[in-house]
Amino acid sequence: MPYYHWYELNHAMLSPFRAAADIARLGLRNPLNPIAHTTVGRSLVASLELFERTTRRYGKPEWGIETVEIDGVDVPIRPRTVWSRPFCNLVHFEKDRPEPGVRDPKVLLVAPMSGHYATLLRGTVEALLPAHDVYITDWIDARMVPMSEGRFDLDDFIDYVIAMLHMLGNNPHVIAVCQPSVPVLAAVAVMEEADDPLTPASMTLMGGPIDTRINPTAVNALAEHRDLDWFRRNVVMKVPFPQPGFMRDVYPGFLQLSGFMSMNLDRHIVAHREFFSHLIEGDGDSAEKHREFYDEYMAVMDLTAEFYLQTVDTVFIRHALPKGEMMHRGRLVDTNKIRHTALLTVEGEKDDISGVGQTEAAHLICPEIPDEKRCHYVQPGVGHYGVFNGRRFRAEIVPHIADFIIENDRHPKDSGLLRRIAEIIRPRAQAIRRPDDSPAAALPVVSAPKSPTDGADDLTRISGIGPKFADLLAERGIVSFGQIAGFTAADIAELEAALGFKDRVSRENWVEQARALATETAN
Repeated sequence: MPYYHWYELNHAMLSPFRAAADIARLGLRNPLNPIAHTTVGRSLVASLELFERTTRRYGKPEWGIETVEIDGVDVPIRPRTVWSRPFCNLVHFEKDRPEPGVRDPKVLLVAPMSGHYATLLRGTVEALLPAHDVYITDWIDARMVPMSEGRFDLDDFIDYVIAMLHMLGNNPHVIAVCQPSVPVLAAVAVMEEADDPLTPASMTLMGGPIDTRINPTAVNALAEHRDLDWFRRNVVMKVPFPQPGFMRDVYPGFLQLSGFMSMNLDRHIVAHREFFSHLIEGDGDSAEKHREFYDEYMAVMDLTAEFYLQTVDTVFIRHALPKGEMMHRGRLVDTNKIRHTALLTVEGEKDDISGVGQTEAAHLICPEIPDEKRCHYVQPGVGHYGVFNGRRFRAEIVPHIADFIIENDRHPKDSGLLRRIAEIIRPRAQAIRRPDDSPAAALPVVSAPKSPTDGADDLTRISGIGPKFADLLAERGIVSFGQIAGFTAADIAELEAALGFKDRVSRENWVEQARALATETAN
């Protein structure tokens, strides 16, 4: 019997035990049950919940994004599918801005098709929503797609991205998180070569495997030491009955999850041991955080075998894109044709999935993008997940992305902020050079914050101030935490009116943050 069928059979056999464990847990934790208030009772309840959670199949999580704060107002969010194909839905997070007529830049967020659902990027969406009109690719579990719907491979992925950009219309921006960096870059190259008028204004590639020969990780090493036939023999399986995708060749999600967990198995064991302790101690908040994380982490989907194998071969074995050998529908993908789409690459200093330099390689293979339309940023202290989620992503990476999108938006807002940013950033970008004369020598590199000199503070330590806004403030003579800490209500209103920030200083608590940082610096 095939391994996938054994997995399904094992899951079915455990179903009655899971149900019994759930019923017993409810009875043991009932306040009217005397044992519920004892250590023994709480231990039994914790054991039963741990058993149920480690043997269940986790379904696709909900988005759970109901409101977002914009200009101090909680704005309702309505996720709605606006485009649909057999293997993907395009979800638009509709919102009603407090200011009618204000146009936020349209952003296509391309989620990874690598085992987890697009809801893994919930935090990414929430961070982008206040200043962007967000659309996200919601990939569909391959085992839920009937064989009659046909194949889905890397070429289809590229076609889907192009079709979605066409649906968004003029002047979209695209952000690719991890694995989609390669097909998104290829899609933009295909559009540019065709002189497509709907080519995106900018693309942001985050933690993506553009060239896995650079700083190879354990993930890259596996592909380096295995040929494609090994993957075909060992990880490709047929979807069992009675799933809708019965007999479709897939890379099962449970295998992908096993690979994820084995990379940091000790951490997962410790996390579950702590979860058990929290349940016994009655620490509900910590236990709930564990549930929220693993409800998302354990929810996985199958990938079509053709997409998985083509990706492994193209990206990890042959390195076709950086070597100029990648094909799409029988035609060479020529990244030299990319001229009009701005390029931002983002990496995490401690990324153990896509090593530092792998995403930055996109600049080397796109030499025709003007210097002022390209930038690279390395976020200190974060791993792969921290590149697109978490506190540092919200506080430090999002401002860089937002500034880059504003700078390269082809329809600037009425505030004139785009023009002012461009006037400051372009000369600054041209002044940042690498010591060699290669095509990438002119790449502006944003690195870790430098220590303040000449009485100036690093204002980008204030959440909400990116490098470009810091330059705007410097132009007005505002260069220290002390100056911002001393802002009066009139100062804030004048600054927001002059720079078109509209409640940004107040909403993001710049003054309070500056006071804390000024105190920290003084000590």
